[in-house]
Amino acid sequence: MEPGSGAGPGSGSGPWAATACVVTGASRGFGRSLARLLAPQLGPGSVLLLLARSAEALAELAAELRAGAATGSASGSATGSASGSATGSAGLRVQCVAADLGCEEGLRTAGAALRELLQDASFGRLLLVNNAGSLGDVSKSFLDLTDLEEINTYFSFNISSALCLTSTALRAFGARPGCSRTVVNISSLCAREPFRSWALYCAGKAARDMLFQVLALEEPGLRVLNYAPGPLDTDMQLLARTKTGDPGMRQHFQRLQENGQLIESSVSAQKLLQLLQEDSFPSGAHVDFYDI
Repeated sequence: MEPGSGAGPGSGSGPWAATACVVTGASRGFGRSLARLLAPQLGPGSVLLLLARSAEALAELAAELRAGAATGSASGSATGSASGSATGSAGLRVQCVAADLGCEEGLRTAGAALRELLQDASFGRLLLVNNAGSLGDVSKSFLDLTDLEEINTYFSFNISSALCLTSTALRAFGARPGCSRTVVNISSLCAREPFRSWALYCAGKAARDMLFQVLALEEPGLRVLNYAPGPLDTDMQLLARTKTGDPGMRQHFQRLQENGQLIESSVSAQKLLQLLQEDSFPSGAHVDFYDI
């Protein structure tokens, strides 16, 4: 797992032409901010596929990209239906797929969209960002977690769906000569450190990190990155500081907010984009916002 040698998305100068870019959990928070930054980076012949549960929120984001409100370079039209597409002035197409990755039907919908998109032989790059995830019921301690259905549902959405979508995308795209493939897993400090009341979240993030480390080891032609975006100022942090069962952890999250230590999603997304542009990370590495 050696550092990149210019084969990833960031190789060369200028926009990433003929790139298939997929972002899950794109309708809000970090995923939305990242999509706004990626859109102007994608050059002619590229497609930005946005996946999330909310068709309405995806349509709003695609409309924003169309109008150039966020970046000034990606545009198109959007629909409020479960799926839609738009073509921007720079040749970028934006596709929206509304699917709940926590259920089999939603996963099938997303998988079918990926297979249809990635069979296009004109793409020279693949960038897949596995961002979708949930916090779980952090009001519960380890000993409160006795409902097998609750536990399996959590891990199905937060682990299994990322595994299935990634393998589906990579098989559909294939190992094309001269083409680059980069997979990003949005990780967390919780993949490395235990947090009281966060057993499901910590276990899910740790499992995802290890899954993608194995992928990097098995597929040396891939570029794989586990990126921990830091404590983001999002709805998830609001849940953390109001619902976390352990009083000490809850107060910790409250202090982060009170002391202005939460990170704007756009700031962290910019650091991830910088990592992808430089493309010098060892494949399979875990890189934290504060490491950069």
